Amino acid sequence: MPTFAAVDIGSNSVRLKISRLTAGRLHEIHEDREVTRLGESVFRDGFLSPDAIANTVKVLRRFHRDIQKAGTDAVRVVATSALRDARNSRAFLEWVRSSTGWKVEIISGLEEARLIHLGLVSTIRVNASPALMMDLGGGSCELTISVDGHIRDTVSLPLGAVRLTNEFLRHDPPRKPERRQLHGFISREIARISGRIIRARPKVVIATSGTAESLAAVCHGLYKTKRPRTTAVSRAQMRRIAKLLASLPLEERKKLSGVGPKRAEIIVAGAAVYTELLERCQLSGFRYSPLGLRDGLLAQMTAEYDRGTRSRKQLEAEREDSIRAAIAHYGVELDHALKVRQSAMDLFKALKPVHRLPPEYEEWLSAAAMLYEVGDYVNRNGRHRHTHYIISHAEILGYNLQQRRIIAAIARYLGKSRPTGGDVAIQVLPADDQESVHKASLLLRLARALNLGRSGSVSTIRVKLGASTVQLSLVPKPRASVDLELWAVEKETAYFRELFGRELSAAAA
Repeated sequence: MPTFAAVDIGSNSVRLKISRLTAGRLHEIHEDREVTRLGESVFRDGFLSPDAIANTVKVLRRFHRDIQKAGTDAVRVVATSALRDARNSRAFLEWVRSSTGWKVEIISGLEEARLIHLGLVSTIRVNASPALMMDLGGGSCELTISVDGHIRDTVSLPLGAVRLTNEFLRHDPPRKPERRQLHGFISREIARISGRIIRARPKVVIATSGTAESLAAVCHGLYKTKRPRTTAVSRAQMRRIAKLLASLPLEERKKLSGVGPKRAEIIVAGAAVYTELLERCQLSGFRYSPLGLRDGLLAQMTAEYDRGTRSRKQLEAEREDSIRAAIAHYGVELDHALKVRQSAMDLFKALKPVHRLPPEYEEWLSAAAMLYEVGDYVNRNGRHRHTHYIISHAEILGYNLQQRRIIAAIARYLGKSRPTGGDVAIQVLPADDQESVHKASLLLRLARALNLGRSGSVSTIRVKLGASTVQLSLVPKPRASVDLELWAVEKETAYFRELFGRELSAAAA
């Protein structure tokens, strides 16, 4: 029964959730959260303040002790908007690493939205489709349109409650000019995406994060609604709640059910965002879910540990959707990419006794086979270098930075160059992955060679393994020639011998 821990370093608060995987399902065993306002100074002057850093690291040390006590098998620590924006984020990352040993990932707003979506659809049944998922944090607001469990659109807006409070609200309660400026800014940002949401016609709206929880609690207290697992707030109720919150001084806001002292400081801005979203996107309301980013992190760890789980199927679908979106964006021929991927997968399975790659490399090779031509979008000259840069830096969702680097390195060496220890693409990888990338890259070179004519001449590949030999028999399609493919495979025989210590030969069947 593996145990996983997820740490979410947000702009307003830091959250921990530890869960144990039992019979294919996650069961929570510990949860913790503390408001540290890490992003407060970032949104004011661009830098993390020493006090906020020290306070956050102190909380992370406590989380570290809890994780050790739980005997956790895997930990993933991510940071969001504040660290994305801070000019001194490196100092914070080093302090966390030296204090806990954790390597913090700074994830993009789109990856944040994807993980929240993964946590929701892997855990609960979203019965209506399309669905709109809204997550309002301290620094940003992530909006995702989901259709039958697939992300169809997602955007990250700079509408976090801490960010907006610092920028616009200087008096308590806020003065009318401040509120007008706040609503004007929010309205401008939402206008960029409101048409997309209106056209999607979401049948259900799910809101996550602490602000949504507090607003749902205020709604329950004011209107005495029944409190189900996910509490609903209508557009009319949200409008009245936002007006009430903006009129109350801080001490009165603190007394409201479900708000508390820290949330009371930023809830006016948060309520303004939700009000504008519901109004301008023509939404009837939202229902709150306690699930969030940390649940998405746990779902991804579960998916990568156990291929038979629901979250694994969801992760695979999200990765495939993202890869196909990248292919369309960069003008890659989909049919050819699919054929190269199929050849790569056939070779991976047939040559397992030869390459002995870790199981996860089947997926990294699959992704590289689909994406290896994206560099042509920039320029045919140096296209393999361009491919490496695009895969490493593009928003190909579902893969963390290290995984993208592995995929990029596999796709990098398909020309005359071969991976060497001095290459930057190889140096950034752990030692074990450096050796594995060499092998996976050669498999991709062979898969590309088997489809060099781009006409699908090869119908089937038969592989025969000897003690010191590997024989490929290429079965051509009727009236097709595989001469070009045989020539391309022949060019890889010396590299194959060097890497695997076996003689590679190919012939038409």
